[in-house]
Amino acid sequence: MQICPAGPGDQAAIVTLFRSVFTDAEGDAEGQVIGGLARDLLTTTASNDRYCFVARDGAAIVGSIILSRITFASAIDAFILAPVAVATARQRRGIGQQLIAFGIGQLALAGVALVITYGDPAFYLKSGFEPVLPSVVPPPHPLQQPQGWLARSLTGNPIRPIQGKSTCVAALDHPRYWA
Repeated sequence: MQICPAGPGDQAAIVTLFRSVFTDAEGDAEGQVIGGLARDLLTTTASNDRYCFVARDGAAIVGSIILSRITFASAIDAFILAPVAVATARQRRGIGQQLIAFGIGQLALAGVALVITYGDPAFYLKSGFEPVLPSVVPPPHPLQQPQGWLARSLTGNPIRPIQGKSTCVAALDHPRYWA
């Protein structure tokens, strides 16, 4: 298993991975939505505003994460980790956690101060994320499940309240992703 940045020719395989994983887990409609999100993040987001990492088993991509910039009124360098996918047949083997650890390490090396995600706390707590209130780290859209709003400081300092609104990249800026 090799974890590395996605290459220029990996886009179709990454989109297919996200589509199939979310179709298997939540049905065809969700597979189409998340596959479309992955495609849009990879094709419309400036390279300095996103990272994409993959897990390879030989030539096959068996996992991927995408991180995109979130901007706050204050000058904090932060990224959102979403979406995450591991091939259905390869889940529960630690691949997702390895991808997240690698991605967080790359963000830390780049000087990013904070990484945020919106998902299953049981999964992300294993990677050092902690629950945060929307009043402490404001999300770009209202959250239907605020218990899934999680963050991790990459500076070693505690997460402090961030003042003002936040803005995510255009591909992620739709209320359906925050429901």
